[in-house]
Amino acid sequence: MNSFSGLAPSSGFLQSAAWRASFALVVVFVMLAITGWTAVRESHEDANPLATARAAWRHTTFLGRPLPDPGASPAALRAFFATLGRAEKQQLAARHPLVVGNMGGAPVQLRYRANRMAVDDARAIAETRMTDDRLTPVGRQEARRLTHRLTSLMSPGRQILAFDPAGGGRVAEVFGDLPAANRVSVVVPGVDTNLSTFERTARATTAPVGMARSLYDAERKAGPDSRTAVIAWADYTTPAGVGVEAATGQLAEAGAVRLRALVEALPSSDAVSLFCHSYGSVVCGVAARDLPSNVEDIAVAGSPGMRAGNVTGLGTKARVWAMRDADDWIQDVPNLEVGGLGHGADPVDPSFGARLLSADGAVGHAGYFAPGTRSLRNFALVGVGATESVECAPNDPDCSTGPA
Repeated sequence: MNSFSGLAPSSGFLQSAAWRASFALVVVFVMLAITGWTAVRESHEDANPLATARAAWRHTTFLGRPLPDPGASPAALRAFFATLGRAEKQQLAARHPLVVGNMGGAPVQLRYRANRMAVDDARAIAETRMTDDRLTPVGRQEARRLTHRLTSLMSPGRQILAFDPAGGGRVAEVFGDLPAANRVSVVVPGVDTNLSTFERTARATTAPVGMARSLYDAERKAGPDSRTAVIAWADYTTPAGVGVEAATGQLAEAGAVRLRALVEALPSSDAVSLFCHSYGSVVCGVAARDLPSNVEDIAVAGSPGMRAGNVTGLGTKARVWAMRDADDWIQDVPNLEVGGLGHGADPVDPSFGARLLSADGAVGHAGYFAPGTRSLRNFALVGVGATESVECAPNDPDCSTGPA
């Protein structure tokens, strides 16, 4: 007998292996279908167009000299653009729209112009995918939805301060005259924020655009003589859903770096206020220690924690405000931090040390920016610097006069 005959695969083994291979293929195709693909992604598709654009910028000369590093300080980039004439700036933006549109220190109006071109380029790609037979019907529907959102971003009068189409996409939009503002408010949203969810038609104030527009309108009423601008800042990668990503601080740490860069690059502002919702408050908490001194107020709503035991642990000189609606489900999230999971103490617990604001009128976890609510009015008063007029929560009646 052949001594190796015992290693010959039996028919049962072969059938089992074939079944496992078939099952693995089914799993692969199901996963591809879920993500909208029925074929391998095109090899020429750029997974990180902004990084590619920056690499091209670094290898380009303009007017006979190298261009500055796109990651240089805002002051250095402002100085560079100050050497260019209007036509030269526009020419540079037309050649490198993604780079200029996301460059802290570039003139704000030039960034708006560049991002309009970058959004248009992304829209053209999305339109092509709408009829791409390699996509499933779900994938083509997602492309159709993205096309609609990108078309909306190009509506007249919209001021897109940052735009990155990679992955789910990141974007920031300005309401008001940012270069002329003496007070700037930044709305930092939470989970599941990307290009597709940046704005909503129904329940508009549950999405960043609606939040920021609502806050801007409320600030104009609260301080008609104040020169304010509000930024809907969805320019960081947010957790997808309420899962492990949302329970850890990794994305918040990366977002905090981007938030600090945004504030440092603001063209001019005597005072900055951050309005941080849900997981956005984790980002603000991580960023707090190293924020520029012109950040005077950090206000959080529906916060799962700020990755600090108390206000002192945040390491900031800014006033810290907190509010939570009585029926916000976030109150059921344990305020713990164990092994990197959880975000620490509850900001609306009096022992945390934040100034507690009334959220009267807000409904649920996403209702803090709804017109007519006390929560929105309180945010607006903070944004325009009229903090002596806020309505405090019942358990902190002296919040407006607490220590600075």
